[in-house]
Amino acid sequence: MLMGNNCHDCAKYSRMEMKNVNKDIIVWLEDIIEENNSRIERKEWKSKYNSYVVYDYEPFCTDGFEINLVVTSYDAAYLNFIKYLYDEKISTIEYLNSCIGA
Repeated sequence: MLMGNNCHDCAKYSRMEMKNVNKDIIVWLEDIIEENNSRIERKEWKSKYNSYVVYDYEPFCTDGFEINLVVTSYDAAYLNFIKYLYDEKISTIEYLNSCIGA
């Protein structure tokens, strides 16, 4: 497992940060990451109101927090594909929400 300075092969890994991940689809995203030969190296809940409040576990009340991920893979193409799938899912959700609100 890669963690901080303990990583001997960090140069071999591509890395992607995902900020403010939609909490309603985090489980789907975690599955997509695993299915695409990638792994979550860091998952944190950061307060939207106080930058000093950051948890590495899900707080009791997630309102007011954003989920940030660091995802790594041996191949950057996997990360690009994961980002593409995530962006498409968000776009579809926004489109469907606009249809409901119209």
